[in-house]
Amino acid sequence: MSSRSRRHLPLPAEDNPALQGIWHVVCGIPRGRVSSYGAVARAAGLPGRARQAGFALRVAPKALNLPWHRVVGAGGRIVFPKSSREHKEQARRLHAEGVSVENGRVARSAILEESD
Repeated sequence: MSSRSRRHLPLPAEDNPALQGIWHVVCGIPRGRVSSYGAVARAAGLPGRARQAGFALRVAPKALNLPWHRVVGAGGRIVFPKSSREHKEQARRLHAEGVSVENGRVARSAILEESD
């Protein structure tokens, strides 16, 4: 394997500082509040990398027990398809924390502003 092809292999999740930064930010979202994928990426020092925040949550080891349900799309939208198991589970978990979810969107009052 050439050094060029090795450079393009992704690091294991546990050894990836960008993923670890995202996980750290997500762990800091307080119960009953949500943040967007974009805001999480910016807080982790990765502006413009909202999709990487979503990827980081998808590949996170279950043992980390991240509060993934506290991360939503822009404008407070749950990004999973409405009929999916994931959408229902995220809405259930948010509701259990006191966050109102209507028509796939969380209450505006639950969304953390970046200065919070």
